[in-house]
Amino acid sequence: MTVEEQQQTTRPRYGAEITIVLLLSLGQSAVYSIVSLIAKLTADKPLAQQTTTLNPTVSPRPYLDLTYQTLGIFFALIPVALAFFLLAKDRIGPRELGIDYRRPGYDIGWGAGLAAGIGLPGLLLVYAALQLGINAQIRPSGLEPYWWSVPVLILSAIQNSVLEEVIVVGYLITRLRTMELPLVQIIALSAVLRGSYHLYQGFGGFIGNAIMGVVFALFFLRTKRLMPLIVAHSLLDIVAFVGYQLLPDSWLSWLSV
Repeated sequence: MTVEEQQQTTRPRYGAEITIVLLLSLGQSAVYSIVSLIAKLTADKPLAQQTTTLNPTVSPRPYLDLTYQTLGIFFALIPVALAFFLLAKDRIGPRELGIDYRRPGYDIGWGAGLAAGIGLPGLLLVYAALQLGINAQIRPSGLEPYWWSVPVLILSAIQNSVLEEVIVVGYLITRLRTMELPLVQIIALSAVLRGSYHLYQGFGGFIGNAIMGVVFALFFLRTKRLMPLIVAHSLLDIVAFVGYQLLPDSWLSWLSV
């Protein structure tokens, strides 16, 4: 079989595989986010006067809530295992995606730099989007102040980062490159997907995360390492989740209109 014939047979298979992986993970989240945004836009109140709560309490019973939270974190990572399983057929593992401990200084340094470079402008974007009425008010944590709340929020932040960076960057970009799509199209698809499953926050959430998606896609294409992106994303979410949980309400008044 020639190379061209192999490409013709693998492209449909990879297309179906990508569709299944996304519909089991972040593609499904994107669909629900679109429905959530439509619901907000058609509600009686303006978008900017509505609240989106991340990490909500699931049960009023503390230890039952803890059980639900930890199970949710565990099962959310199953698509990551599926992606690695599928990539392994082509001899692509975590190491080939830059998920290892060979360069800790590099990964932490670049991760912290990316987090600062994206996080600070991101705060301004959230504020501007809220004032323009194109975003809902974001409540990063709905957990009660139990002893386990902060550890769960940290685990949730790490789970978000691993799931998103492995699926949206590592897996998706690797598969799309195998299908020989143009790089501009690959970057756009990855960025739009990242923005789409944040639409529940409003249009500001889509724009900010799509920009982040472009930056992260370019970084991965250049370095072939996911670890700095996982570090950066984890830091961003940990600061948002834990900061909201621990800081006085008066410090967070700018998040509302």
